[in-house]
Amino acid sequence: MALLNFRKKAEPGALVLPEVEAFLKDYSIEVMPRTAAKVDAFRDYLPKGTRVYIAHIEGTPIEEMVETAKRLNADGYNVMPHFPARIIPDQATFENWVAMYQGEADVKQALVLAGGPTTPLGAFDSSIQLLETGVFDKAGFTHLHVAGHPEGNKDIDPDGSMKNVSDALHWKNNFQELTDANMAIATQFCFDAKPIIAWADKLAEQGITLPVHIGIAGPAKLQTLIKFAIACGVGPSLSVLQKRAMDVTKLLLPYEPTDVVKELALHKASNPDFNIESVHFFPLGGIKTNANWAIDHGGSSTKPANA
Repeated sequence: MALLNFRKKAEPGALVLPEVEAFLKDYSIEVMPRTAAKVDAFRDYLPKGTRVYIAHIEGTPIEEMVETAKRLNADGYNVMPHFPARIIPDQATFENWVAMYQGEADVKQALVLAGGPTTPLGAFDSSIQLLETGVFDKAGFTHLHVAGHPEGNKDIDPDGSMKNVSDALHWKNNFQELTDANMAIATQFCFDAKPIIAWADKLAEQGITLPVHIGIAGPAKLQTLIKFAIACGVGPSLSVLQKRAMDVTKLLLPYEPTDVVKELALHKASNPDFNIESVHFFPLGGIKTNANWAIDHGGSSTKPANA
């Protein structure tokens, strides 16, 4: 079973599978204000029009989030900031954040999620509560994405089941009938294609029609992946990483998502109705490293001028 790929990065000019190129077309990527500040010119790495999520970590001032969104928007990117319910103290703050994003950065897209803290800062505990306010619809947001967990989430389902995450996705699937915004599921990052395929197929069987943007960890050191996997509550994949870490010869070699992306791409090509619509990258080894990997593997039909 292909889980991780520790081969060297694809050489420029190497054969790119058309299935992989098609699967990586219109991929999205995630940044934080502090990581975005390290990139002098995003246009050197990301094609114009790429959707860029901005992760809102607890403690990050909203002004830094908005300034990052403003910069990315000015550079020609589709900006989608996170709205983590548990770090928003009240409705007035929520409405103010939306107004700041719109007024200063022309933001019309949002990833709506519960957020990392276990204890809410104020009135909101879940993404459902944010959606129910109607604030996004009143503001004319065109895209609303919600979180998905192919391997489950122990914070949401402490018993290890998928009941609560499944119930939440059913609610959000029904909510798409009540909003004019385009909705999709953006998932936690995963390392193994087979469970991803099984999870996505089960969603379709249950009548969940929201398209899936599958989370993929970008190239990174194994130690970095383990750290983030623990922090983000990644499930079965974590044991795979821990097993790899026991082998010193592999510990120093970089991970690349080649195998998992290839397997998903080939499955998508053979099953056109497969509900995974695109790839969402978590650049755990750096934005530049991830963007260059995507370029080398056919990640866009329109490549940056300086690539």
